[in-house]
Amino acid sequence: MDTEDLLEQIADENARGGGDRAPARLKARIYSTLINRLAETGPLLGLAATRTGGAGVCVFEHAWTTLPLSERLDAVNLCRVCHARILGERVNRAPIFWPHCPYAAFHHPKR
Repeated sequence: MDTEDLLEQIADENARGGGDRAPARLKARIYSTLINRLAETGPLLGLAATRTGGAGVCVFEHAWTTLPLSERLDAVNLCRVCHARILGERVNRAPIFWPHCPYAAFHHPKR
């Protein structure tokens, strides 16, 4: 079994009710893998549309939406270049505290 299959299997088990059994680092890696797979099939929903739909964006995504960007750049996955992703995937109890960051949510689920 390769790493991707293992991550998918763990994600499936986690979705069936074992939500808090997986370590935050593993949840972050699974999230990154799933988002990358979604991006392979086409552009992600743009940040402006995400905000308009009522979903929150992290502080970095919010700053990005204030710039005059093309639609293609508005749909860039900023998590790929964010230090929160790197910390989230490699450090237990990562010091990530800003709102609407999925990696912060994995490490501090009570927020």
